[in-house]
Amino acid sequence: MVREVMARMERFPQKEQGGIFQNMEDAIMAAKKAQNIMQKMPMDFREKIICHIRKKTREEGELLARMGVEETGMGNVGDKTLKHLLLADKTPGTEAITTKAWSGDRGLTLTERGPFGVIGAITPCTNPSETVLCNSIGMIAGGNTVVFCPHPQAVQVSNYAVQLVNQASIEVGGPENIVVSLHNPTMETSSYMMKHKDIPLIVATGGPLVVTAVLSSGKRGIGAGAGNPPVLVDETADIKKAAIDIINGCTFDNNLPCIAEKEVVALEQITDELIYYMKENGGFFISNEELERLTSLVMTKKVLNRSCVGRDAKTLLSMIGVKAPEETRCILFEGPKEHPLIAEELMMPILGIVRARDIEDAICQAVWLEHGNRHSAHMHSRNVENLTRFGKAIDTAIFVKNAPSYAALGFGGEGFCTFTIASRTGEGLTCASTFTKSRRCVMADSLCIR
Repeated sequence: MVREVMARMERFPQKEQGGIFQNMEDAIMAAKKAQNIMQKMPMDFREKIICHIRKKTREEGELLARMGVEETGMGNVGDKTLKHLLLADKTPGTEAITTKAWSGDRGLTLTERGPFGVIGAITPCTNPSETVLCNSIGMIAGGNTVVFCPHPQAVQVSNYAVQLVNQASIEVGGPENIVVSLHNPTMETSSYMMKHKDIPLIVATGGPLVVTAVLSSGKRGIGAGAGNPPVLVDETADIKKAAIDIINGCTFDNNLPCIAEKEVVALEQITDELIYYMKENGGFFISNEELERLTSLVMTKKVLNRSCVGRDAKTLLSMIGVKAPEETRCILFEGPKEHPLIAEELMMPILGIVRARDIEDAICQAVWLEHGNRHSAHMHSRNVENLTRFGKAIDTAIFVKNAPSYAALGFGGEGFCTFTIASRTGEGLTCASTFTKSRRCVMADSLCIR
């Protein structure tokens, strides 16, 4: 893997290494210079660059997936490859940048979307190259350049994605350094970036601490933080299909997506049937004694054990001395909503199941479990009234009904793809238009020809 990546890196000029710099000031200045060129580009040329980014993402998707798994130890290559193909095909480009117009007796007014300039983007280790590439497409479509601050545990794969974006630009005649990063990003370099006068917008995709830091920076901030998405199943659902969908959504990339099902709230009368079908589809139900050992492993002194994040179910079970069947995909157990492996967002294929007396009790428990993140929630039901009640009560940026969670990102459902879901700051599923600002242009008493 390392030799393969090094061979690919030789294509980049040594002096710039595809947008990767030694210090943050040089990186920001390079991105600022590139943005001055980008701002003068016609929209068609931005789209030309984006089309080439999509092409390279498809070509390099499997390599990026393997690099991500190897470097971070999280997720699986197959699902990460699918995520790269999904973002290549379904991340909006310049088509999302639209103009509004008003005309009347007093002339013509346009509201157009313009670039912020140089955007500072903090990216996670859970979806490293996916976030870099998805953000690059949207931010470049808006006419911006980007300074990326990758998670230290995913520097190699994140920076390789940065290099691909720059190569895509150069190959079609665009500027170099349209996205930049550092060889050795740290908390100090991220802090320097956030305070820099030439960074007007900061976009953070990660945990609650990094989002809080961005929102405390004094800059315009877009925060895509944590969620603990519950999935609610009522008595009217297609129980067999619900079980399959929940297992598929929970286990996709070993539960790393922030939108994935993290716990189940099921009505009492269908819980046993739901568990039966979940076990039929790769669920492994553990005993109380095994649950105690698993809890001790996953929550070390009440703190999430990062070495367990993104591991597959069989690996997690082997770490507590349980040999699971080959077909095992997900760890199942029952408990109260307060159980630490239910109340905490784990990002592991572990599903705690909570029983509810009725729909009102189920909604109350699910809302509590989401913890007010307003991120994602899911429900399986044929009762439109129940779906509506839960949707209003949970008030999340994403609400998936009768499908796996990943349908929210256009994978088996309608809509565009994004890996930056800004629930905390209210933008929801971000795209190119999110990374632009509104500009009003007024021509008084002219250009109205009605």
